[in-house]
Amino acid sequence: QVQLVESGGGLVQAGGSLRLSCVASGAIVFINAMSWYRQAPGKQRDLVASINSGGSTNYADSVKGRFTISRENGKNTVYLQMNSLKPEDTAVYYCNFDGVRPIFGRTRDYWGQGTQVTVSS
Repeated sequence: QVQLVESGGGLVQAGGSLRLSCVASGAIVFINAMSWYRQAPGKQRDLVASINSGGSTNYADSVKGRFTISRENGKNTVYLQMNSLKPEDTAVYYCNFDGVRPIFGRTRDYWGQGTQVTVSS
């Protein structure tokens, strides 16, 4: 059974930095895209950043130049380095792994449980 476990959220002052991690457990052969989403109270869940199996990245306009997504394929892990944080970055951050192919079972997507990021002004 594949599970995603996130870590690294917390409380930080505006202008500060945090690094989120998300690791997939289980016997996995291949993961296509890895992404981070966020959801603020009363709002929809939005894509923050994604990275495909070839290393190409995509960012929301609101985080370009401040956030960096990276992955370690051998560790089935994705990171989100968040710098120059703003109060409007406050949200629950979720990782999503797309096209996860396990040794046994079917290919499917998985979500992490979410980690709270709070940026104080």
